Amino acid sequence: MAVKLPPLAPFRPRIVQDLRDYNKERLARDVGAGATVGIVALPLAMAFAIASGLKPEAGLWTAIIAGFLISALGGTSVQIGGPAGAFIVIVYGIVERYGVANLLIATASAGVLLFLLGLFRLGTLVRYVPVSVVIGFTNGIAVLIGLSQLRDWFGLDITKMPADFFSQIATISRHLDSFNPWAFGLGVICVIGLFIWPRLWAVDSQFRRQIEQIDTVSALKATSRLPAPVVALVTLSVAAWALSLPVETIGTRFGGIPQGVPSFELPDFSWETVRLLVTPTLTIAMLGAIESLLCARVADQLGDTPKHDPNQELMAQGVANAVVPFFGGMPATGTIARTVTNIRSGATSPIAGIVHALTLAAVVLLAAPLAQHIPLAVLAGVLLFVAWNMGEWKEFARLRQFSNHYRLMMVSTFLVTIVFDLTVAVELGLVLAVVLFVRRQSDLFRADLVARHEHQLTYRLYGSLFFGAVAKIDPIVAEVEAAPTGTHVMLDASQLVSLDTTGLDALEQLHKALEKRGAHLGMVGLHEQPMSLIRRSGFADRLHTCQ
Repeated sequence: MAVKLPPLAPFRPRIVQDLRDYNKERLARDVGAGATVGIVALPLAMAFAIASGLKPEAGLWTAIIAGFLISALGGTSVQIGGPAGAFIVIVYGIVERYGVANLLIATASAGVLLFLLGLFRLGTLVRYVPVSVVIGFTNGIAVLIGLSQLRDWFGLDITKMPADFFSQIATISRHLDSFNPWAFGLGVICVIGLFIWPRLWAVDSQFRRQIEQIDTVSALKATSRLPAPVVALVTLSVAAWALSLPVETIGTRFGGIPQGVPSFELPDFSWETVRLLVTPTLTIAMLGAIESLLCARVADQLGDTPKHDPNQELMAQGVANAVVPFFGGMPATGTIARTVTNIRSGATSPIAGIVHALTLAAVVLLAAPLAQHIPLAVLAGVLLFVAWNMGEWKEFARLRQFSNHYRLMMVSTFLVTIVFDLTVAVELGLVLAVVLFVRRQSDLFRADLVARHEHQLTYRLYGSLFFGAVAKIDPIVAEVEAAPTGTHVMLDASQLVSLDTTGLDALEQLHKALEKRGAHLGMVGLHEQPMSLIRRSGFADRLHTCQ
Protein backbone atom coordinates (compact mmCIF):
# COMPACT_ATOMS: atom_id res chain seq x y z
CA MET A 1 0.00 0.00 0.00
CA ALA A 2 1.47 3.36 -1.06
CA VAL A 3 2.18 5.92 1.65
CA LYS A 4 0.29 9.15 1.09
CA LEU A 5 2.56 12.13 1.59
CA PRO A 6 1.15 15.38 3.02
CA PRO A 7 0.48 18.07 0.40
CA LEU A 8 3.23 20.58 -0.32
CA ALA A 9 2.80 24.16 0.85
CA PRO A 10 1.47 26.44 -1.92
CA PHE A 11 3.75 29.25 -3.07
CA ARG A 12 1.56 32.27 -2.26
CA PRO A 13 3.48 35.47 -1.44
CA ARG A 14 1.61 37.76 0.94
CA ILE A 15 2.00 40.69 -1.45
CA VAL A 16 -0.62 39.14 -3.77
CA GLN A 17 -3.22 39.25 -1.00
CA ASP A 18 -2.20 42.70 0.29
CA LEU A 19 -2.44 44.38 -3.12
CA ARG A 20 -6.09 43.39 -3.69
CA ASP A 21 -7.49 46.39 -1.82
CA TYR A 22 -4.49 48.66 -2.22
CA ASN A 23 -4.98 52.44 -2.52
CA LYS A 24 -3.06 55.71 -2.66
CA GLU A 25 -3.26 56.26 1.09
CA ARG A 26 -1.61 52.92 1.84
CA LEU A 27 0.98 53.56 -0.89
CA ALA A 28 1.93 56.87 0.73
CA ARG A 29 2.30 55.19 4.14
CA ASP A 30 4.36 52.34 2.69
CA VAL A 31 6.68 54.69 0.78
CA GLY A 32 7.29 56.79 3.90
CA ALA A 33 7.92 53.73 6.05
CA GLY A 34 10.15 52.09 3.44
CA ALA A 35 12.29 55.19 2.98
CA THR A 36 12.73 55.48 6.75
CA VAL A 37 13.77 51.85 7.15
CA GLY A 38 16.10 52.12 4.15
CA ILE A 39 18.00 54.93 5.88
CA VAL A 40 18.10 52.97 9.15
CA ALA A 41 19.44 49.90 7.31
CA LEU A 42 22.40 51.79 5.81
CA PRO A 43 24.74 51.88 8.83
CA LEU A 44 23.54 48.53 10.17
CA ALA A 45 24.19 46.68 6.91
CA MET A 46 27.75 48.00 6.70
CA ALA A 47 28.42 47.35 10.37
CA PHE A 48 27.12 43.77 10.23
CA ALA A 49 29.28 42.96 7.21
CA ILE A 50 32.46 44.46 8.66
CA ALA A 51 31.92 42.71 12.00
CA SER A 52 31.44 39.43 10.09
CA GLY A 53 34.85 39.73 8.44
CA LEU A 54 33.44 40.88 5.07
CA LYS A 55 33.58 44.08 3.07
CA PRO A 56 30.86 46.67 3.79
CA GLU A 57 29.33 46.31 0.32
CA ALA A 58 28.51 42.66 1.13
CA GLY A 59 26.12 43.83 3.83
CA LEU A 60 24.68 46.65 1.73
CA TRP A 61 23.83 44.51 -1.29
CA THR A 62 22.51 41.74 0.93
CA ALA A 63 20.11 44.26 2.47
CA ILE A 64 19.11 45.43 -1.01
CA ILE A 65 18.74 42.13 -2.86
CA ALA A 66 17.61 39.89 -0.01
CA GLY A 67 15.45 42.66 1.44
CA PHE A 68 13.65 43.02 -1.89
CA LEU A 69 13.13 39.27 -2.37
CA ILE A 70 11.99 38.60 1.20
CA SER A 71 9.39 41.38 1.01
CA ALA A 72 8.22 40.47 -2.51
CA LEU A 73 7.96 36.72 -1.87
CA GLY A 74 7.51 36.41 1.90
CA GLY A 75 4.60 35.34 4.05
CA THR A 76 4.36 38.50 6.15
CA SER A 77 3.09 41.98 5.39
CA VAL A 78 5.60 44.16 7.20
CA GLN A 79 8.74 42.11 7.93
CA ILE A 80 12.06 43.54 6.73
CA GLY A 81 14.80 41.13 5.68
CA GLY A 82 18.54 41.58 5.42
CA PRO A 83 21.79 40.91 7.27
CA ALA A 84 21.24 40.46 10.99
CA GLY A 85 23.35 40.81 14.11
CA ALA A 86 22.67 37.20 15.06
CA PHE A 87 24.69 36.07 12.02
CA ILE A 88 27.85 38.02 12.89
CA VAL A 89 29.43 35.37 15.09
CA ILE A 90 28.44 32.51 12.76
CA VAL A 91 29.61 34.21 9.56
CA TYR A 92 32.88 35.35 11.10
CA GLY A 93 33.64 31.82 12.27
CA ILE A 94 32.84 30.34 8.84
CA VAL A 95 35.01 32.94 7.06
CA GLU A 96 37.91 32.25 9.43
CA ARG A 97 37.70 28.48 9.04
CA TYR A 98 36.48 27.95 5.47
CA GLY A 99 37.01 31.26 3.65
CA VAL A 100 34.64 33.68 1.93
CA ALA A 101 34.11 31.46 -1.15
CA ASN A 102 32.88 28.60 1.01
CA LEU A 103 30.66 30.98 3.00
CA LEU A 104 28.88 31.81 -0.26
CA ILE A 105 28.39 28.10 -1.03
CA ALA A 106 27.12 27.40 2.51
CA THR A 107 24.71 30.35 2.28
CA ALA A 108 23.31 29.20 -1.07
CA SER A 109 22.96 25.63 0.23
CA ALA A 110 21.21 26.93 3.35
CA GLY A 111 18.85 28.83 1.06
CA VAL A 112 17.88 25.62 -0.69
CA LEU A 113 17.34 23.92 2.67
CA LEU A 114 15.18 26.79 3.93
CA PHE A 115 13.03 26.64 0.81
CA LEU A 116 12.52 22.89 1.28
CA LEU A 117 11.60 23.40 4.94
CA GLY A 118 8.86 25.76 3.87
CA LEU A 119 7.78 23.65 0.90
CA PHE A 120 7.29 20.57 3.11
CA ARG A 121 5.36 22.59 5.71
CA LEU A 122 8.02 22.36 8.41
CA GLY A 123 7.86 26.03 9.37
CA THR A 124 5.92 25.28 12.54
CA LEU A 125 8.75 23.05 13.85
CA VAL A 126 10.76 26.15 14.75
CA ARG A 127 8.16 26.94 17.40
CA TYR A 128 9.22 23.82 19.27
CA VAL A 129 12.52 25.43 20.26
CA PRO A 130 12.09 26.34 23.97
CA VAL A 131 12.08 30.05 24.77
CA SER A 132 14.83 29.50 27.36
CA VAL A 133 17.13 28.20 24.61
CA VAL A 134 16.28 31.15 22.33
CA ILE A 135 16.97 33.70 25.09
CA GLY A 136 20.18 31.91 26.06
CA PHE A 137 21.77 31.97 22.63
CA THR A 138 20.42 35.46 21.85
CA ASN A 139 22.12 36.87 24.93
CA GLY A 140 25.25 34.88 24.17
CA ILE A 141 25.40 36.28 20.63
CA ALA A 142 24.93 39.80 22.01
CA VAL A 143 27.97 39.32 24.28
CA LEU A 144 30.07 38.02 21.38
CA ILE A 145 29.00 40.92 19.14
CA GLY A 146 30.05 43.38 21.83
CA LEU A 147 33.39 41.62 22.28
CA SER A 148 34.05 41.60 18.54
CA GLN A 149 33.70 45.40 18.40
CA LEU A 150 36.29 46.20 21.05
CA ARG A 151 39.08 46.24 18.46
CA ASP A 152 37.55 49.09 16.45
CA TRP A 153 36.08 50.84 19.49
CA PHE A 154 39.48 51.01 21.19
CA GLY A 155 41.22 51.63 17.87
CA LEU A 156 43.61 48.72 18.47
CA ASP A 157 46.24 47.84 15.91
CA ILE A 158 45.09 44.27 15.26
CA THR A 159 45.39 42.92 11.75
CA LYS A 160 42.99 40.01 12.19
CA MET A 161 40.78 38.96 15.06
CA PRO A 162 40.44 35.23 15.89
CA ALA A 163 36.99 33.67 15.96
CA ASP A 164 36.80 32.05 19.40
CA PHE A 165 36.05 33.78 22.70
CA PHE A 166 39.25 33.19 24.69
CA SER A 167 41.53 33.92 21.73
CA GLN A 168 39.75 37.22 21.15
CA ILE A 169 40.24 38.25 24.78
CA ALA A 170 43.92 37.26 24.64
CA THR A 171 44.46 39.15 21.37
CA ILE A 172 42.80 42.31 22.69
CA SER A 173 44.84 42.13 25.90
CA ARG A 174 48.12 41.86 23.98
CA HIS A 175 47.35 44.95 21.88
CA LEU A 176 46.03 47.33 24.55
CA ASP A 177 49.22 49.38 24.20
CA SER A 178 47.95 50.54 20.76
CA PHE A 179 44.81 52.09 22.33
CA ASN A 180 43.55 55.08 20.27
CA PRO A 181 41.77 57.66 22.48
CA TRP A 182 40.28 59.42 19.44
CA ALA A 183 38.58 56.26 18.20
CA PHE A 184 37.41 55.42 21.71
CA GLY A 185 35.99 58.93 22.10
CA LEU A 186 34.03 58.69 18.86
CA GLY A 187 32.65 55.30 19.92
CA VAL A 188 31.60 56.59 23.34
CA ILE A 189 29.91 59.66 21.87
CA CYS A 190 28.13 57.41 19.35
CA VAL A 191 26.77 55.06 22.02
CA ILE A 192 25.68 57.92 24.28
CA GLY A 193 24.03 59.67 21.33
CA LEU A 194 22.14 56.55 20.34
CA PHE A 195 20.69 56.31 23.85
CA ILE A 196 19.89 60.02 24.18
CA TRP A 197 18.54 60.90 20.70
CA PRO A 198 15.19 59.00 20.84
CA ARG A 199 14.62 60.22 24.41
CA LEU A 200 15.11 63.85 23.35
CA TRP A 201 12.25 63.54 20.87
CA ALA A 202 9.95 61.33 22.94
CA VAL A 203 6.34 62.52 23.16
CA ASP A 204 6.67 63.39 26.85
CA SER A 205 10.13 64.96 26.52
CA GLN A 206 10.60 68.45 27.99
CA PHE A 207 13.08 69.22 25.22
CA ARG A 208 10.51 68.40 22.55
CA ARG A 209 7.87 70.56 24.26
CA GLN A 210 10.20 73.54 24.24
CA ILE A 211 11.10 73.03 20.60
CA GLU A 212 7.45 72.75 19.57
CA GLN A 213 6.74 76.14 21.17
CA ILE A 214 9.15 77.83 18.74
CA ASP A 215 7.69 78.25 15.27
CA THR A 216 10.94 79.33 13.62
CA VAL A 217 12.71 76.01 13.98
CA SER A 218 10.58 73.76 11.81
CA ALA A 219 13.76 72.35 10.28
CA LEU A 220 14.91 71.34 13.75
CA LYS A 221 11.58 69.65 14.34
CA ALA A 222 12.06 67.69 11.13
CA THR A 223 15.28 66.23 12.51
CA SER A 224 13.22 64.39 15.12
CA ARG A 225 12.21 61.98 12.37
CA LEU A 226 15.82 61.06 11.57
CA PRO A 227 16.90 57.68 12.97
CA ALA A 228 19.55 57.87 15.67
CA PRO A 229 22.12 55.65 13.86
CA VAL A 230 21.98 57.90 10.78
CA VAL A 231 22.43 61.06 12.88
CA ALA A 232 25.42 59.50 14.66
CA LEU A 233 26.93 58.23 11.41
CA VAL A 234 26.69 61.56 9.58
CA THR A 235 27.65 63.95 12.39
CA LEU A 236 30.59 61.95 13.73
CA SER A 237 31.91 61.16 10.25
CA VAL A 238 31.85 64.85 9.36
CA ALA A 239 33.53 65.72 12.66
CA ALA A 240 36.27 63.12 12.18
CA TRP A 241 36.89 64.31 8.62
CA ALA A 242 36.84 68.03 9.46
CA LEU A 243 39.19 67.61 12.43
CA SER A 244 41.40 65.10 10.59
CA LEU A 245 41.24 62.72 13.52
CA PRO A 246 43.77 59.85 13.36
CA VAL A 247 41.18 57.05 13.25
CA GLU A 248 40.68 54.13 10.90
CA THR A 249 37.85 54.54 8.37
CA ILE A 250 36.12 52.41 5.76
CA GLY A 251 38.37 54.03 3.17
CA THR A 252 41.65 53.28 4.96
CA ARG A 253 40.75 49.63 5.62
CA PHE A 254 38.64 48.65 2.60
CA GLY A 255 39.42 51.37 0.06
CA GLY A 256 35.82 52.60 0.02
CA ILE A 257 32.63 51.08 -1.40
CA PRO A 258 32.21 50.35 -5.14
CA GLN A 259 29.55 52.61 -6.62
CA GLY A 260 28.22 50.19 -9.23
CA VAL A 261 25.94 47.17 -9.07
CA PRO A 262 27.84 43.98 -8.13
CA SER A 263 28.34 41.50 -10.94
CA PHE A 264 26.81 38.04 -11.01
CA GLU A 265 29.50 35.48 -10.24
CA LEU A 266 29.33 31.73 -9.69
CA PRO A 267 31.33 30.50 -6.69
CA ASP A 268 33.71 27.60 -7.17
CA PHE A 269 31.14 24.84 -6.57
CA SER A 270 31.73 21.12 -6.08
CA TRP A 271 29.88 18.37 -4.25
CA GLU A 272 33.01 17.58 -2.25
CA THR A 273 32.97 21.14 -0.91
CA VAL A 274 29.28 20.93 -0.08
CA ARG A 275 29.91 17.78 1.95
CA LEU A 276 32.54 19.61 4.01
CA LEU A 277 30.13 22.49 4.62
CA VAL A 278 27.24 20.48 6.08
CA THR A 279 27.62 21.96 9.58
CA PRO A 280 27.89 25.62 8.44
CA THR A 281 24.95 25.09 6.08
CA LEU A 282 22.75 23.64 8.81
CA THR A 283 23.79 26.41 11.20
CA ILE A 284 22.88 29.18 8.76
CA ALA A 285 19.58 27.51 7.86
CA MET A 286 18.62 26.84 11.47
CA LEU A 287 19.49 30.34 12.68
CA GLY A 288 17.83 31.95 9.66
CA ALA A 289 14.62 29.99 10.23
CA ILE A 290 14.51 30.76 13.95
CA GLU A 291 15.29 34.46 13.53
CA SER A 292 12.87 35.04 10.65
CA LEU A 293 9.92 33.28 12.28
CA LEU A 294 10.55 34.87 15.68
CA CYS A 295 10.65 38.23 13.93
CA ALA A 296 7.40 37.40 12.12
CA ARG A 297 5.73 36.58 15.44
CA VAL A 298 6.87 39.93 16.85
CA ALA A 299 5.41 41.65 13.78
CA ASP A 300 2.11 39.84 14.32
CA GLN A 301 1.93 41.13 17.90
CA LEU A 302 2.84 44.74 17.09
CA GLY A 303 0.91 45.28 13.87
CA ASP A 304 -2.69 44.87 12.75
CA THR A 305 -1.84 43.02 9.55
CA PRO A 306 -2.88 39.36 8.93
CA LYS A 307 -0.88 36.69 10.74
CA HIS A 308 2.22 35.44 8.95
CA ASP A 309 2.45 32.24 6.92
CA PRO A 310 5.56 30.47 8.31
CA ASN A 311 6.00 28.13 5.36
CA GLN A 312 5.80 30.91 2.76
CA GLU A 313 8.20 33.00 4.84
CA LEU A 314 10.75 30.18 4.91
CA MET A 315 10.44 29.72 1.15
CA ALA A 316 11.09 33.43 0.62
CA GLN A 317 14.07 33.31 2.98
CA GLY A 318 15.32 30.33 1.01
CA VAL A 319 15.09 32.12 -2.34
CA ALA A 320 16.85 35.20 -0.93
CA ASN A 321 19.71 33.22 0.59
CA ALA A 322 20.09 31.14 -2.55
CA VAL A 323 20.43 34.29 -4.70
CA VAL A 324 22.54 36.77 -2.68
CA PRO A 325 25.76 34.67 -2.68
CA PHE A 326 25.98 35.06 -6.46
CA PHE A 327 26.32 38.82 -5.88
CA GLY A 328 28.86 38.48 -3.07
CA GLY A 329 26.27 38.75 -0.32
CA MET A 330 26.02 37.22 3.16
CA PRO A 331 23.23 35.27 4.93
CA ALA A 332 19.97 37.13 5.40
CA THR A 333 16.95 36.70 7.63
CA GLY A 334 14.15 38.68 9.23
CA THR A 335 15.43 41.62 11.28
CA ILE A 336 13.50 42.63 14.38
CA ALA A 337 14.83 46.19 14.79
CA ARG A 338 14.11 47.20 11.18
CA THR A 339 10.76 45.38 11.20
CA VAL A 340 9.67 47.25 14.33
CA THR A 341 10.81 50.53 12.72
CA ASN A 342 8.79 49.64 9.63
CA ILE A 343 5.65 48.98 11.66
CA ARG A 344 5.99 52.14 13.75
CA SER A 345 6.54 54.16 10.58
CA GLY A 346 3.11 53.11 9.32
CA ALA A 347 3.82 50.25 6.89
CA THR A 348 0.77 48.33 5.66
CA SER A 349 2.13 45.87 3.07
CA PRO A 350 5.31 44.32 1.61
CA ILE A 351 5.57 47.38 -0.65
CA ALA A 352 7.28 49.12 2.29
CA GLY A 353 9.99 46.46 2.33
CA ILE A 354 10.48 46.81 -1.41
CA VAL A 355 10.77 50.60 -1.07
CA HIS A 356 13.31 50.05 1.74
CA ALA A 357 15.48 48.02 -0.64
CA LEU A 358 15.14 50.56 -3.47
CA THR A 359 15.94 53.46 -1.11
CA LEU A 360 19.07 51.72 0.09
CA ALA A 361 20.11 50.95 -3.51
CA ALA A 362 19.68 54.61 -4.48
CA VAL A 363 21.79 55.78 -1.53
CA VAL A 364 24.55 53.27 -2.29
CA LEU A 365 24.65 54.08 -6.02
CA LEU A 366 24.63 57.85 -5.50
CA ALA A 367 26.60 58.35 -2.30
CA ALA A 368 28.98 55.37 -2.09
CA PRO A 369 32.16 57.53 -2.31
CA LEU A 370 31.17 59.38 0.88
CA ALA A 371 31.21 56.16 2.87
CA GLN A 372 35.00 56.03 2.82
CA HIS A 373 35.05 58.75 5.51
CA ILE A 374 32.99 56.76 8.03
CA PRO A 375 35.13 55.90 11.10
CA LEU A 376 35.06 52.24 12.05
CA ALA A 377 34.80 53.29 15.70
CA VAL A 378 31.41 54.85 14.94
CA LEU A 379 30.17 51.64 13.34
CA ALA A 380 31.49 49.78 16.38
CA GLY A 381 29.43 52.10 18.58
CA VAL A 382 26.33 51.34 16.49
CA LEU A 383 26.89 47.61 16.90
CA LEU A 384 27.51 47.91 20.63
CA PHE A 385 24.15 49.64 20.87
CA VAL A 386 22.55 46.91 18.73
CA ALA A 387 24.08 44.22 20.95
CA TRP A 388 22.76 45.90 24.09
CA ASN A 389 19.22 46.10 22.68
CA MET A 390 19.47 42.60 21.25
CA GLY A 391 20.11 40.95 24.61
CA GLU A 392 17.22 40.21 26.95
CA TRP A 393 19.22 41.00 30.10
CA LYS A 394 16.22 41.27 32.39
CA GLU A 395 15.66 37.55 31.94
CA PHE A 396 18.70 36.85 34.10
CA ALA A 397 17.11 38.77 36.98
CA ARG A 398 13.88 36.83 36.47
CA LEU A 399 15.55 33.41 36.63
CA ARG A 400 14.64 33.01 40.30
CA GLN A 401 10.97 33.01 39.27
CA PHE A 402 11.40 29.90 37.11
CA SER A 403 12.19 26.24 37.67
CA ASN A 404 15.67 24.76 37.85
CA HIS A 405 15.02 23.15 34.46
CA TYR A 406 14.45 26.55 32.84
CA ARG A 407 17.52 28.02 34.55
CA LEU A 408 19.73 25.15 33.46
CA MET A 409 18.66 25.37 29.81
CA MET A 410 19.01 29.15 29.58
CA VAL A 411 22.30 29.55 31.45
CA SER A 412 23.99 26.55 29.81
CA THR A 413 22.93 27.72 26.32
CA PHE A 414 24.20 31.22 27.12
CA LEU A 415 27.61 30.02 28.35
CA VAL A 416 28.12 27.44 25.59
CA THR A 417 27.23 30.05 22.95
CA ILE A 418 30.00 32.29 24.28
CA VAL A 419 32.65 29.67 24.93
CA PHE A 420 32.03 27.34 21.96
CA ASP A 421 29.56 28.33 19.22
CA LEU A 422 25.88 28.70 18.47
CA THR A 423 25.49 25.28 16.87
CA VAL A 424 26.79 23.45 19.94
CA ALA A 425 24.72 25.74 22.18
CA VAL A 426 21.44 25.07 20.38
CA GLU A 427 22.17 21.34 20.18
CA LEU A 428 22.93 21.25 23.91
CA GLY A 429 19.85 23.34 24.67
CA LEU A 430 17.57 21.05 22.68
CA VAL A 431 19.09 17.91 24.22
CA LEU A 432 18.64 19.38 27.71
CA ALA A 433 15.08 20.38 26.82
CA VAL A 434 14.27 16.82 25.74
CA VAL A 435 15.95 15.21 28.76
CA LEU A 436 14.31 17.58 31.23
CA PHE A 437 10.94 17.18 29.52
CA VAL A 438 11.22 13.40 29.80
CA ARG A 439 12.12 13.71 33.46
CA ARG A 440 9.24 16.05 34.17
CA GLN A 441 6.73 13.85 32.36
CA SER A 442 8.01 10.78 34.18
CA ASP A 443 7.53 12.59 37.50
CA LEU A 444 3.90 13.22 36.55
CA PHE A 445 3.16 9.52 36.05
CA ARG A 446 1.77 7.66 39.10
CA ALA A 447 0.43 4.20 39.83
CA ASP A 448 -1.58 4.42 43.08
CA LEU A 449 -3.02 1.46 44.96
CA VAL A 450 -6.69 2.35 45.41
CA ALA A 451 -8.18 -0.97 46.60
CA ARG A 452 -6.89 -4.17 48.15
CA HIS A 453 -9.09 -7.25 48.31
CA GLU A 454 -8.32 -10.82 49.23
CA HIS A 455 -7.61 -11.89 45.66
CA GLN A 456 -7.25 -8.60 43.78
CA LEU A 457 -5.20 -5.41 43.83
CA THR A 458 -6.59 -2.35 42.05
CA TYR A 459 -4.28 0.42 40.84
CA ARG A 460 -5.16 3.72 39.18
CA LEU A 461 -2.71 5.00 36.55
CA TYR A 462 -2.16 8.76 36.10
CA GLY A 463 -0.33 10.61 33.29
CA SER A 464 1.68 9.04 30.48
CA LEU A 465 3.21 5.58 30.68
CA PHE A 466 6.21 5.93 28.38
CA PHE A 467 9.89 4.96 28.32
CA GLY A 468 10.80 7.54 30.95
CA ALA A 469 8.19 6.32 33.46
CA VAL A 470 8.22 2.53 33.15
CA ALA A 471 10.30 2.15 36.33
CA LYS A 472 7.16 3.10 38.28
CA ILE A 473 5.56 -0.20 37.24
CA ASP A 474 8.25 -2.12 39.14
CA PRO A 475 6.64 -1.53 42.57
CA ILE A 476 3.44 -3.17 41.26
CA VAL A 477 5.47 -6.23 40.21
CA ALA A 478 7.12 -6.29 43.64
CA GLU A 479 3.73 -6.02 45.34
CA VAL A 480 2.38 -8.90 43.23
CA GLU A 481 5.30 -11.11 44.14
CA ALA A 482 4.77 -10.39 47.83
CA ALA A 483 1.00 -11.08 47.65
CA PRO A 484 -0.56 -14.53 48.00
CA THR A 485 -0.50 -16.73 44.89
CA GLY A 486 -3.48 -16.11 42.63
CA THR A 487 -3.84 -12.41 43.48
CA HIS A 488 -5.10 -10.62 40.38
CA VAL A 489 -4.35 -7.03 39.35
CA MET A 490 -6.84 -4.57 37.90
CA LEU A 491 -5.52 -1.33 36.38
CA ASP A 492 -7.88 1.65 36.27
CA ALA A 493 -6.66 3.55 33.17
CA SER A 494 -9.29 6.30 33.23
CA GLN A 495 -6.52 8.84 34.07
CA LEU A 496 -3.93 7.34 31.72
CA VAL A 497 -3.33 9.93 28.99
CA SER A 498 -1.01 8.04 26.66
CA LEU A 499 0.98 4.85 26.28
CA ASP A 500 4.08 4.10 24.18
CA THR A 501 5.62 0.77 23.16
CA THR A 502 8.05 0.76 26.10
CA GLY A 503 5.14 1.31 28.48
CA LEU A 504 3.26 -1.48 26.72
CA ASP A 505 6.26 -3.78 27.22
CA ALA A 506 6.23 -2.98 30.96
CA LEU A 507 2.54 -3.98 31.13
CA GLU A 508 3.31 -7.21 29.28
CA GLN A 509 6.08 -7.99 31.80
CA LEU A 510 3.57 -7.38 34.60
CA HIS A 511 1.12 -9.71 32.83
CA LYS A 512 3.77 -12.46 32.57
CA ALA A 513 4.64 -12.09 36.26
CA LEU A 514 0.95 -12.57 37.14
CA GLU A 515 0.58 -15.59 34.85
CA LYS A 516 3.46 -17.33 36.60
CA ARG A 517 1.54 -16.94 39.86
CA GLY A 518 -1.72 -18.22 38.40
CA ALA A 519 -3.30 -14.77 38.22
CA HIS A 520 -4.36 -12.40 35.47
CA LEU A 521 -4.19 -8.70 34.52
CA GLY A 522 -7.15 -6.51 33.58
CA MET A 523 -7.47 -2.91 32.41
CA VAL A 524 -10.56 -0.69 32.46
CA GLY A 525 -11.30 2.90 31.52
CA LEU A 526 -8.90 2.92 28.58
CA HIS A 527 -8.87 6.03 26.37
CA GLU A 528 -8.56 5.95 22.60
CA GLN A 529 -4.75 6.12 22.21
CA PRO A 530 -3.80 3.47 24.81
CA MET A 531 -6.65 1.20 23.65
CA SER A 532 -5.55 1.52 20.02
CA LEU A 533 -1.96 0.52 20.81
CA ILE A 534 -3.01 -2.37 23.04
CA ARG A 535 -5.35 -3.74 20.37
CA ARG A 536 -2.89 -3.34 17.50
CA SER A 537 -0.19 -5.17 19.44
CA GLY A 538 -2.51 -8.09 20.22
CA PHE A 539 -2.06 -7.57 23.95
CA ALA A 540 -5.79 -6.94 24.36
CA ASP A 541 -6.48 -10.60 23.51
CA ARG A 542 -4.27 -11.77 26.37
CA LEU A 543 -5.78 -9.48 29.01
CA HIS A 544 -8.53 -10.84 31.25
CA THR A 545 -10.39 -7.52 31.00
CA CYS A 546 -9.79 -4.78 28.43
CA GLN A 547 -12.30 -1.98 28.15
